[in-house]
Amino acid sequence: MYKKPQSRCNDQCSPGYRKAPNGGYHVCCYDCVLCSEGEFSNITDSEICHKCPEDEWPDEKKVKCVPKVYEFLSYETDILVPIFSVITLLISTITLFILGSFIYYWDTPLVKANNRTVSIILLVSILLSFLCVFLFLGRPEDITCLLRQTLFGVFFSICVSSVLGKTITVCVAFKATKPGSVWVKWVSFKVSNYVVVICSFIQVLLCVTWLLVSPPYVEFDHHSYPGTIIIQCNEGSDIWFYSMLGYLGLLAAVSLVLAFMVRTLPDSFNEAKYITFSMLVFCSVWISMIPAYLSTRGKNMVAVEIFAILASSAGMLGCIFAPKLYIMLLRPELNTREVILKK
Repeated sequence: MYKKPQSRCNDQCSPGYRKAPNGGYHVCCYDCVLCSEGEFSNITDSEICHKCPEDEWPDEKKVKCVPKVYEFLSYETDILVPIFSVITLLISTITLFILGSFIYYWDTPLVKANNRTVSIILLVSILLSFLCVFLFLGRPEDITCLLRQTLFGVFFSICVSSVLGKTITVCVAFKATKPGSVWVKWVSFKVSNYVVVICSFIQVLLCVTWLLVSPPYVEFDHHSYPGTIIIQCNEGSDIWFYSMLGYLGLLAAVSLVLAFMVRTLPDSFNEAKYITFSMLVFCSVWISMIPAYLSTRGKNMVAVEIFAILASSAGMLGCIFAPKLYIMLLRPELNTREVILKK
């Protein structure tokens, strides 16, 4: 059977490639160019490549489109999720144990001397801060996007406000010991309780306004990584998000400066030394987290924030409560009024 000859000076372009003029003298001469990123061709000697739909991506040979991979911190496929879950549950159990110990030793001099009401508030808020990590794990949904940053901001503001309240209590108590001091009347005023309530209320007000004005929502990012759809929470308004974080940073900075100023007061009643260490850990973690958080996308960004939440909460828990737990459980002979007053 007679076959009509073809005028060509190179091989045919395979699927996944397109024909491109090479600028030669003969029209039948051309180059085969691999389809661009996000495009495919499924016929031989294709003149053009076609773009895949937004939720699909070319396969390795660029001959067909396949569904994009969804990226988030998945309970089924991501090893970070069980690691974070185990760490969170472990530290939450330790926090519950410390909380139970404080309640058990409620009437002992050590607990009384360290503002027991604010200590319980601080322990509960640290526990809630740990548990809010679970809002960051798994596939983001509208409700988790609404709650996770706002609850984190509120719980952490209660933590830092409690620390600030403890520090102010130390200042007032020792200023009131001077004869004729005007601070005497503030000792029985429960200044720390008002500090916790007022400072926390301001953060609650910020978060409620944020939710009313520009609430967070689920976002599908098709463009950050080729072949991947990042399911993430859009914070709605960066201004309100960073206002919440900024207020939290302001509270931490004030607590750190104030605790540093009174760190040399007598140890028996003074928590300022431990508070100084806890605030140093807190501020160091979050300051180092900022560049890492801003330079990542998708689940890595969420993982960085989870690490910062766990590390800063654990820092406060260990620095403030480990010395007290040591005395209550291992050195009960030091947990007496005589020993504390002697010091």
